[in-house]
Amino acid sequence: MSTFTDTVTSELTFNADGLIPAIAQQHDTGEILMMAWMNAESVAETLETKQVCYWSRSRSKLWRKGESSGQVQKLIDFRWDCDADTLLLQVDQKGVACHTGRRNCFFKAARDGEIKEIADVEINPDELYSKKS
Repeated sequence: MSTFTDTVTSELTFNADGLIPAIAQQHDTGEILMMAWMNAESVAETLETKQVCYWSRSRSKLWRKGESSGQVQKLIDFRWDCDADTLLLQVDQKGVACHTGRRNCFFKAARDGEIKEIADVEINPDELYSKKS
């Protein structure tokens, strides 16, 4: 890690599992794309490479966004909140952000007393993940 990434990670408040929530937002439209977790290593990699890297809790390993789907996130701006316990990543999202094939992960809504899906699948998830090498 560089001195800069050490300085940034020392400013952040990670939880007992060494993680911090990160919200990904499309930089030019303000659209909220997804929420995922980061650890100090994924924060450092993201800052150094400008390609967003998260921590996969289910796989217990680094998750380089788009590594299996090609739907990468280029980091535009890296921010944190006043308590230093939540990140806001402004990104340039290539393609869809959600593993369901939708543009963002927030496609369910409680409206008019019903649960509704408010976004259509843009890419079949089987097609997204058939690109694995």
